[in-house]
Amino acid sequence: MPQPPAVLAFDTFGTVVDWHGSIAREIRALHPEVDGDDFARAWRDGYQPAMQRVRSGELGWTLIDDLHRLILDEILPRFGLQGMSEQARRDLNKAWHRLDPWPDVLTGLARLKRRYTICTLSNGNIGLLTNMAKRAGLPWDCILSAEVFRAYKPDPATYLGVARVFDVPPEQVMLVAAHHSDLAGARACGLQTAYIERPLEFGVGHLKDVSPRPGNDLHCHDFGDLADQLDC
Repeated sequence: MPQPPAVLAFDTFGTVVDWHGSIAREIRALHPEVDGDDFARAWRDGYQPAMQRVRSGELGWTLIDDLHRLILDEILPRFGLQGMSEQARRDLNKAWHRLDPWPDVLTGLARLKRRYTICTLSNGNIGLLTNMAKRAGLPWDCILSAEVFRAYKPDPATYLGVARVFDVPPEQVMLVAAHHSDLAGARACGLQTAYIERPLEFGVGHLKDVSPRPGNDLHCHDFGDLADQLDC
């Protein structure tokens, strides 16, 4: 690995928090007749296409909260929930603010924070990320979001924006993520990268291939392993 970074920037959905398990539990509690696993994946499946509508210019700049709501309204009829009230839709949409962290996250971040500046670099909006951090006790030094840069990852403005915020060269920033496409975007901008294994990101019925791939500076089982490899 090159010289240790000064800043660790963390992808959030899937890397820090278990979006699938959290959303599935919420929908099961509200509507036991609905397959929570399928509902969670269907909601997440709309994520990239919705952001692409913003990237292409079809939609103007739109917060993830609002994109989540667009996707939710589209999928409700597929699960027989088209009669859900407006207030219930608003409340359910806030489920993305209530995602639970993976078991290794809080202790791992506490270790990493002692030595490094730790921040988010998420497509989630600032309000969502702040509420999530408050609820889960995520000890960020700073919350950075696509909202700050008005661009969604993998736009270079997001990765290079972290370096600008902290006034360091890109090579002194490390992106920590569970998604190879995100890490590839960061590497192309000169950032260091650390891959985190999250085999259960899509649920136990859809295990993810987390085998090592070339290019990343670090390959880590979890945040504790990341802290070990960074000598925290």
